[in-house]
Amino acid sequence: MPLENIPANVRGWTLDVMRVVRQLNRTEFATADVYAFVPTLAALHPQNNNIEAKIRQQLQVLRDLGLLEFTSKGHYRLILDNR
Repeated sequence: MPLENIPANVRGWTLDVMRVVRQLNRTEFATADVYAFVPTLAALHPQNNNIEAKIRQQLQVLRDLGLLEFTSKGHYRLILDNR
């Protein structure tokens, strides 16, 4: 599983963002859709004051892992679901 290759200190964020993507219940989504979960992610990671930037970073990590495809500016497609 590619998520195992992520360092432990980052893995929590990556998994949390992936959970949010799955909660959207669709394969294509926008970064703005994930931003709707900022309060949830802020509660999980209270030490982070840059939640939206972290979301963007983690979407890129998920893309680089082959779990998401970047389709256009701010838009992604879920291409692998490891539920």
